[in-house]
Amino acid sequence: MDTHFWRKLAAVGLACSILFTFITAAPQAAFAAAPLGQTIWLRAMSSGKYVSADANRGANSPLVADRDAANGWEQFQVVDAGNGYIGLRALATGKFVSADQNFANTPLVADRNTISGWEQFQWVDVTAGQVQLRSIGNNNFVSSDLNLGTHAPLVANRPTASGWETFNWGVVGVNPTPNPTTPPGTTPDFGPNVLMFDPSMSTASIQTQINNVYAIQQNSQFGSARYTLMFKPGTYNGLNIPVGFYTQLLGVGASPDSVNINGSVYSNAYLGNDNATCNFWRGAEGLAITPSNGTMQWAVSQAVPFRRMHIRGNMKLNQNNGWSSGGWMADVLVDGNVNSGTQQQWISRNTQWGSWTGSNWNMVFVGVTNPPAGSWPNPPYTKVAQTPIVREKPFVTVDAAGNWGVRVPSLRTNSTGITWAGGSTPGTTIAMSQFFIAKPSDSAATINAQLAAGKHLLFTPGIYALNDTIRVNNPNTVVLGLGFATLRPTTGLAAMTVADVDGVTIAGLLFDAGLINSPVLLEVGPNGSNASHADNPIVLHDVIFRVGGAAAGKASTSFRINSHDTIVDHTWVWRADHGDGVAWNSNTGANGVIVNGNNVTIYGLFVEHYQQYQVLWQGNGGRVYFYQSEIPYDPPTQDSWRSAAGVNGWASYKVADNVTSHEAWGLGIYSVFTNPNIWLTRAIEAPNNPNVRFHNMISVAIGANGGISNVINNTGGSTQPNVTYTPKVTNYPN
Repeated sequence: MDTHFWRKLAAVGLACSILFTFITAAPQAAFAAAPLGQTIWLRAMSSGKYVSADANRGANSPLVADRDAANGWEQFQVVDAGNGYIGLRALATGKFVSADQNFANTPLVADRNTISGWEQFQWVDVTAGQVQLRSIGNNNFVSSDLNLGTHAPLVANRPTASGWETFNWGVVGVNPTPNPTTPPGTTPDFGPNVLMFDPSMSTASIQTQINNVYAIQQNSQFGSARYTLMFKPGTYNGLNIPVGFYTQLLGVGASPDSVNINGSVYSNAYLGNDNATCNFWRGAEGLAITPSNGTMQWAVSQAVPFRRMHIRGNMKLNQNNGWSSGGWMADVLVDGNVNSGTQQQWISRNTQWGSWTGSNWNMVFVGVTNPPAGSWPNPPYTKVAQTPIVREKPFVTVDAAGNWGVRVPSLRTNSTGITWAGGSTPGTTIAMSQFFIAKPSDSAATINAQLAAGKHLLFTPGIYALNDTIRVNNPNTVVLGLGFATLRPTTGLAAMTVADVDGVTIAGLLFDAGLINSPVLLEVGPNGSNASHADNPIVLHDVIFRVGGAAAGKASTSFRINSHDTIVDHTWVWRADHGDGVAWNSNTGANGVIVNGNNVTIYGLFVEHYQQYQVLWQGNGGRVYFYQSEIPYDPPTQDSWRSAAGVNGWASYKVADNVTSHEAWGLGIYSVFTNPNIWLTRAIEAPNNPNVRFHNMISVAIGANGGISNVINNTGGSTQPNVTYTPKVTNYPN
């Protein structure tokens, strides 16, 4: 159902507590040959930022990992300190780094003229390009502790080392930012937050890196780090892979069966009481998993792409029958049973399994082989036999000769089941040399210049602060994000716009509103777009939106679609209900999604908590397969939240009065009002027209305050508090 469900559970008397489990990994043996005499940079795995000894902060200011690029302040010479130890001399000042025990928490400062005990460190090799530093003065590891804040000092105070105590490193002048063109047969530089694994690597080495990432990401709901764990083709035995926030597992073979993991891959509930309703922003794609105990646990909620996967066993979509709230799978084969358990809603598209069990409020199956028996309203199953039109999400791939590219699947119509049953997915491969591989330090101007020159665009993991709009103007351009790459506008502009041209694909991006209000975060086609794209549609996959939560943010509309024939394949559009900068007058957003184009098709539409219409549909011929929405928690009073005289609130799903054709299947709309006596007159509002049709709708009042008076227009009747009565409507009009 939604995000912040622990509040909802509290509203019905089920208190939740957050679990904090910190996983550590034992340090490896000291690197026998630290890069003595070399000038290096260090980049914290915890934040993805470079370590700086910025003298502008003061002569005795501590080192901080807060820089996007490695310039003078971010460069250090590795000096032989004797007895197998090293010293670090800040290049800009000529001073040595010290872990001075006279200061609380032992911050690192670059202010010493010579090397003594406090200035000596042990260089501990984790794997190629990663290091941990142990202070000889107090025998503790250096940490970039995110709990201390974004600009907090590096401290040598950890007795064991894990993710926050691990740093990427490279030699200045030897490991420069690469040319954006990747020649054939060359491994691309996807940046330090794409950890690339090969079957020739030891299990222990791979496991250590996985543990380090999870230690950072397990509890990092609104953190800044982003990761992709990339597995090259082959077989991996004995791995234990927990998937935390902003972590993407990615196999890069021609099919999921090219990358075999024999072990455990799982998502554990983030909140207490096995509650997974805040398990957002994580995913898995392109892998074959043989679960070590026969069942893969995937306890998740919104914004969790699960694509091109082969589960050689069973799946369960919850943890110990604790709550979970809305997920997605597409192009997936599960050999055994999928047990949805407590999942409140779910959409499966073009998927196949041995069997499916479980239901709650709204389960939708589109183009699924062997869908479960039964139909709405009991069990609440919506089944659509064929997927009318879709192109699967592009994916990174590498062949046996080491040639890297991005596979763009072919457009399919009236399809059922997976694309890769015969081996590789039908489509075309674009060589990686045709992509500009963007890093978080790249400016909007740099990225736009590459797009204008005809490049495709791949965003590596990280947060991109944009002072201008990314403009995708060329037809058939592929824009692909890895590891929940996040675009955040800083000047009140749109983060991205797409021209009204054929065949553009936007996939795998998180759009995060900035402090200055943006009129829109992502706009597909300019206002007034009128070109037909029926033969080569614009397609968007796994585009995620957020207004507030990680930081204060504002956007009038998050996602606007003006181009005809656009396809959206999974989106979560979220005005935050918890986190930083969250209040009725702080993280403002009127509408989540506005559709002006004709013949727009959306699979998996999740939109929540906006202050007016969650969805406003103004184009003809629209189709929606699965809709999940919570209306805003926080209207201050009923009088301040009315869309018209005598109409309480704003309908969650609004089809404009002038629309003459529209159809939607499987819709769930929920209220969780935090203030008393707040009501919504109708969850869905649409013209009374025989060609505007809705199938299988439910409304739910989760808390004790207020509720929803009707499901659609004046039909369906009222909810009762605390989920005691959930009105359902099968067809409208009848």
